[in-house]
Amino acid sequence: MDVLTAIGLALPAGLNAYIPLLGLAVAERFGVIELASPWSAIGEWWAIALVSVLLGVEILADKVPAVDHVNDVLQTFVRPAAGAVVAVAASGQAGENYPFVMVALGLVLAGGVHAAKASARPVVNATTGGAGAPVASAIEDVVAVASTALAILVPTMVLALLVLFAWAWWRFYRRRRIARAGV
Repeated sequence: MDVLTAIGLALPAGLNAYIPLLGLAVAERFGVIELASPWSAIGEWWAIALVSVLLGVEILADKVPAVDHVNDVLQTFVRPAAGAVVAVAASGQAGENYPFVMVALGLVLAGGVHAAKASARPVVNATTGGAGAPVASAIEDVVAVASTALAILVPTMVLALLVLFAWAWWRFYRRRRIARAGV
């Protein structure tokens, strides 16, 4: 279960580094999740306040066309690092026994999601004249909040969502390949 929570928190860190961090911090603070030391410091009020301020800046910056691109460039290092932190912190025994594996898993998952987001956003901005940036950003934020909540409260749903996502990606890839072959 802890590994599913770790995976479920690392993925949305690629969309917004601070939503899963804040979710994990609040869950630790209110006893929903118990993190081992030193990760339990995430649940301190000062850490929650700091992450909340950073989240506010990220949310505002991500809604403005052109600024969102600069933000994505700056977040290229922050989002994978946040994915690594939440993965190792939430992984429980797996993080204690295999911390480097959990760090690598968090880096790869959050980094992959970030790469997809950062490469898709300029296309959204260009095709909508910038009007799509706040809409795309709001959708990403909702997805990050929902997946963070699921990872913390119902970690088994993370596995179901991963299977669904893999199926949808395979289907998209297959249709695209068929369309290219027919052209």
